[in-house]
Amino acid sequence: MDGSTPDRYSSKALEQALGYHFKDTEQLTAALRHSSYVNELPGAVLDNNERLEFLGDAVLNLTISHLLMERYPDLAEGDLSRNRAHLVNENKLATIAREIGIGPFLLLGKGEALTDGREKNSILADTTEAVIAAIYLDGGFDAAFAFVEKHFNERLCCVTRARFETDYKSKLQERVQSAYHEVPLYRVVDEIGPDHDKTFRVRVTIAKIIAEGEGKSKKLAQQAAAKAVLELLDSTE
Repeated sequence: MDGSTPDRYSSKALEQALGYHFKDTEQLTAALRHSSYVNELPGAVLDNNERLEFLGDAVLNLTISHLLMERYPDLAEGDLSRNRAHLVNENKLATIAREIGIGPFLLLGKGEALTDGREKNSILADTTEAVIAAIYLDGGFDAAFAFVEKHFNERLCCVTRARFETDYKSKLQERVQSAYHEVPLYRVVDEIGPDHDKTFRVRVTIAKIIAEGEGKSKKLAQQAAAKAVLELLDSTE
């Protein structure tokens, strides 16, 4: 394999890995074309994949937003935004690129190829977004939506209520620091049940406010206690 060109298994191999067949394979080639590759071909009239990356980012965020709202209809805007940010980031996109096997197909400049560009998270993540845009341009929004849903489905299923509630501690700390100039104090006050199925009870104290919460782990119990304090604060305002 030349350092500047991808393995030529044919586009069909990558299409099979992507789960999408392109009507215009140039769309896919353009998505794989890194700026370092184009810079080494000054006479060629070629675009790198940065414009596709820009479009793919928008399509990806719209799709993930739609899926989160559809699957979790009771979530507030802030929780939706935080979970979308958790799902759509460089590490997640690079992981998906590796799962698909995009790396060997990347069109990189020789220098980038020699410095392990095919394994760089930033390049893999950007290319994943460019591929999403290529699918969108080739097959429309439904095709791009199906691609994103397929590759994010398991990750969306793993977004649990516990993840949504992990913000209660942060919300409480932000709220009380300005009002009381101190931080909440958390303490385990009880452990119920056998070791393999234990429930923890945590008490949180802030100024003269005391509340408790339970959970199947200390962290979850802390979140429940923080939520209880926030509810007390809301009821007294």
